[in-house]
Amino acid sequence: MDLQSELLKSIWYAFTSLDVEQSGKVSKSQLKVLSHNLYTALNIPHDPVALEEHFKDNNNGPVSNQGYMPYLNKYILAKATEGTFNKETFDELCWTLTSKKNFKPSTQQRLCSQRDCFKLFCLFNLLSEDRYPLVIIQPELEYLLKKISSTMSVEWDGTLLEEFLSQNVDLQDGMSVWEFLEHLSAGQLLHVESKESFSLAVDEVFMEMYHNTIKKGYLLKKGHVRRNWQERWFVLKPSSLTYFVGEDLKEKKGEILLEENCVVETLPDKEGRRCLFCVKTYIRTYEMSASNLKQRVDWVQAIQTVLRLRAEGKSSLHQELKLSRRKQRETLQRSQSNQSNNSEPIADEASQHSALEQQGETERLEQHIESIIQKQREVEAKHKEEEKQEREKQQTVQRDLERQLEETKKAKERMTTTLTEMEKEVQQQKKRIHELELTQLKLEEALDAQIHARLGEDQIRLELERQLAEEQNARLAEERIRQELERQLAEEQKKLAELLLLQSQLETPAFRIQDDTPTATRPINQQPEESSQHNTEEAPIHESTSTAVPPCVQQPEESSQHNTERELMSQSTSTQMLKHWTIQLNRLMKPIAPGDKGEHLPVKTTCPRQGQALTSTEFITKVQTGVGQEKGKGNGYSLSPPEKEEE
Repeated sequence: MDLQSELLKSIWYAFTSLDVEQSGKVSKSQLKVLSHNLYTALNIPHDPVALEEHFKDNNNGPVSNQGYMPYLNKYILAKATEGTFNKETFDELCWTLTSKKNFKPSTQQRLCSQRDCFKLFCLFNLLSEDRYPLVIIQPELEYLLKKISSTMSVEWDGTLLEEFLSQNVDLQDGMSVWEFLEHLSAGQLLHVESKESFSLAVDEVFMEMYHNTIKKGYLLKKGHVRRNWQERWFVLKPSSLTYFVGEDLKEKKGEILLEENCVVETLPDKEGRRCLFCVKTYIRTYEMSASNLKQRVDWVQAIQTVLRLRAEGKSSLHQELKLSRRKQRETLQRSQSNQSNNSEPIADEASQHSALEQQGETERLEQHIESIIQKQREVEAKHKEEEKQEREKQQTVQRDLERQLEETKKAKERMTTTLTEMEKEVQQQKKRIHELELTQLKLEEALDAQIHARLGEDQIRLELERQLAEEQNARLAEERIRQELERQLAEEQKKLAELLLLQSQLETPAFRIQDDTPTATRPINQQPEESSQHNTEEAPIHESTSTAVPPCVQQPEESSQHNTERELMSQSTSTQMLKHWTIQLNRLMKPIAPGDKGEHLPVKTTCPRQGQALTSTEFITKVQTGVGQEKGKGNGYSLSPPEKEEE
């Protein structure tokens, strides 16, 4: 069957869906929309203006004069080219237009999904008879159901189909696609255990028969550049062998075009690879490795079948198988008719000769058919044996898996128990950790308090040490002052001893001199000034006062008197200084307490520095002034009254 005949089947369904009154006539506006959709689905360039002209509402256009079928053949089907459009998309467009009107599946039993119904619709069109309305006869229906059953790995049982056809006699001559989908979805044509397995089987048969997928599976392929082995998913079609990264067919890695001059051969094992074979093309040689010997044989036979179809100029394996089955049925029908005709008397010799030839041909055909049937039976027996072995193997694997599953369940239960115990232990450990954290917080608080207390004690200790250091420094300063005063006192005592010794020497008769010098002549106002000066200034004063006496009479007497006065003044000064030093020493011997807030003593108005301590020079000057005043008072001078000492 050519491409136009295949496309016409789907278009027929779309056209009949537009014929609401079932009169064989459709409005031009609907045909225009249908034509536009067909142009788009078949990827045929067209002019919208010309399309409008063709479907004008008058009697001048080609549709009005000739009808839609000639227009369809001339403007649409004749321009359709295989390979320029997606046939599945085209069939899906026609299915969408016709399923809304004709297909109404029951809501109670839904064996077939909407997608499965579309795939079965395409398979029905492929196996249906080339007459309209389209129907599928019993042998083709049985062939399709057998394919689906074998794909589900279920043994075919035709009793269900025979019982159904015996109950519905009107369906024995043929079944429409809507009746086929309705009864199959209701489970009246095929026994199905699982909807999922049925859906997978329909998809696999759809890929095999509709998309002409002869064989598919994983193979190891040797690279052309890197020369390494990679696992690829191969899909064999009547014109090519395409390989992808995975089963999802998303990433295509390459394609091997199978021409008439291509050759497929087996190879010996090498490079650690087994079950090798190669496909030689005009450009290069492709090396591949199957998983086992059976897979290699299957792949080699499948590729050889494709090459044979290419050599015979055939494009579809299943289409050729369909034609072959149809020829067998026609031959069988002719043979049966010939046998019925041979029972009647033959009128002439020519008819006898033709009958004999037909009978011989019929016998040959029957033998050929018998051989084909025998081979088919052998293949089916072999296939059943393989299925039986595969089923036993699967049952063994299933038992192993069930045993492993039971062990896994037990291990899971043990693991669950262990996890429960571990969770309890974890809860206890968390509780213990929480208690330890609380204890740690309390200890940290106590430690912080102790640290603060120790810091306070350290601060107090440091303050006491600082005060003690200040007291020690004050005591050291007092000690130095006391030592200095003791040294000065020792020096004064030494001087006093020397003075006393000198005084004792002066009190002897040899040195006693009568002082007859008149003192009344001295001015009173000059006496305090002379007594307040230093000893070095006294000598010139005495010399000036003695100038009034004649040098020859009063020189010895004046010298003696001068010496006596000087000694007495020195003695008086020493006594006064000793008195003051004793007072100062008594004051300094009293310890000075830190922070002593005693009342301050009044300061003399004559003190050079009121409210402050005196330096050594100021102290000596003060003492000398007091001694001079005492001396002036003892010698008869009118001195100012002495100031009172304040302790």
